[in-house]
Amino acid sequence: MVELDVRCTADGGLVVHHDATLGDGRPIVELDVAALPSWLPSLDEAFDACDGMSVNVEIKERDAARGVVALIAARALHQRVIVSSFDFATIADVKAADARIPTAWLTFAPVDDVAAKVAGAGHQAIHPHDATVTPQLVDDAHRHGLAINVWTVDDVDRMRELASWGVDGIVTNVPDAAVAALRPTA
Repeated sequence: MVELDVRCTADGGLVVHHDATLGDGRPIVELDVAALPSWLPSLDEAFDACDGMSVNVEIKERDAARGVVALIAARALHQRVIVSSFDFATIADVKAADARIPTAWLTFAPVDDVAAKVAGAGHQAIHPHDATVTPQLVDDAHRHGLAINVWTVDDVDRMRELASWGVDGIVTNVPDAAVAALRPTA
């Protein structure tokens, strides 16, 4: 799965960029699409580049939710995406607009009964920070019918530990190391 961080422009465009500002300090949210550098892809262009792959669309600003939902629907990507955000209200907006879109709550520090809260709101997954993940959290998520995808794990020993606990996904900056560490040996 590929993760795309999505931001909204001043004129409602959707672009893929992790940071809120460009390298020159200009805030993306204050710029029209026409003012953006040509190398910055739109979400639509990024979906083209990810053809055939599953995609985690991380919404960085709540204002982008409506456009993300519309684009997923227009491209019929419901089976290939999961939409996540650190803002619980944003994923609630996505779910309210189109219940068919799988959603996940990104969290630095899961709250008490996080699995019950996420499942009770109709979402499909929790994406907790690696330092907060325990076997109990994994079990609780699974008891509530949720996937648990952990971020960001670059240490192969930790990847193996998380896999042994049954996590459903690991976000990493070193996918080659993850594949090598987690691929079953013959």
